[in-house]
Amino acid sequence: MTDTGKDTTVVIVGGGVAGLALANFLLQKGVECTVLEKHSREYVEQRQRAGALDAGGVRVLNEWGVGEAVEGYSHGDSDSGMPLLVDGEKRQWKMGDDDEDDVDGAFCPQQVLVRNLIRVFLRDGGDLRFEAQDISLHDIDTERPLVRYRDANRSTRTVTCGFVAGADGYRGVSRTAIPEDVLTCSTHEFGYAWLTVMTEAPADPPAVLAVHSRGFAAQITRGPNASRLYLQCPLTDTVEQWPDERVWNELEARFGDPLDLKGPITSKQVVPLRGVVFSPMSHGRLYLLGDAAHLISPMSAQGMSLALHDADVLARGIIQHVEKNDSYLLDGYSDACLNHTWERQASAVWMTQAMHDSGDPNYEGEFRKQIARKNLETMLEPLAAPHSAS
Repeated sequence: MTDTGKDTTVVIVGGGVAGLALANFLLQKGVECTVLEKHSREYVEQRQRAGALDAGGVRVLNEWGVGEAVEGYSHGDSDSGMPLLVDGEKRQWKMGDDDEDDVDGAFCPQQVLVRNLIRVFLRDGGDLRFEAQDISLHDIDTERPLVRYRDANRSTRTVTCGFVAGADGYRGVSRTAIPEDVLTCSTHEFGYAWLTVMTEAPADPPAVLAVHSRGFAAQITRGPNASRLYLQCPLTDTVEQWPDERVWNELEARFGDPLDLKGPITSKQVVPLRGVVFSPMSHGRLYLLGDAAHLISPMSAQGMSLALHDADVLARGIIQHVEKNDSYLLDGYSDACLNHTWERQASAVWMTQAMHDSGDPNYEGEFRKQIARKNLETMLEPLAAPHSAS
């Protein structure tokens, strides 16, 4: 059975932060859009992911009238929300000097932000279709692209539209619609991985980072009763080499103190650290955003903020085209977002190397360790001078 779906202005492939943010922005301005998400609502709302937004990301949500999605999840410039332990000693981050920025960032677990964006979108009359399988894009180089998928009943459906937004992540199908001879991929491999561990133990404070001679470590909140642990490890490590007891022992060693709160470990994964940028971020009437267009080192905590920036720029371009028949912003979408992405990638590489190379010298050597330590010190308040004997 084939059913031709209702035409819409924009089909958004992917119901993560990038896709749902774009959908909400468009809906706020009366632009019709349909969101296709391959997973169930329950799966999407419970999927545990990183949860940091910078001040720019929070500002974008506020400007579009959906700031309620992060209400109750804010932090100021104080380092109290993210202590840094260097060889077990607590250090203070330097305070920012931007007095004009009166917006705080937010520690908001991604599943909470996604759940809130879904709620707002559906409350305001949005069209969100879960369990949309076998999505394929057609005629993206024409003025009327077509998106085909199979719904939860396995019926084939099609939606014609004016624009397609590919927000279905790094392994999604949207990017594959761009010809291989058009799309380029630039990648940087850092040479080490994170052992990422989900545990049913709360993080207090919400984020703790550690630089240690044994390697980088962190514990980041994923909600009131869960947190994710991160341990720098060689690319060749496997999950089997990290039994639960070793995980906790290593985290305590790198933090320099016993942990008061431990809990059952529910999952483990070895994740190589890398940066990836695809260019261009648009082709015909298809526009890529979020992880479909780029991956950034998780050390930067910039993934969600980058996604919101893409959604903001694309929404403005589509709205200007719809309301004024002016394609200027849409034509510049890829260049504008790539410029912003490369700026963030540069910062992410610098931060990642400073936090990782300044710990265990087995990866990059003692010379790079000392350079990284000096770079790290530029972000920290100086150590208090020892008191001399009177």
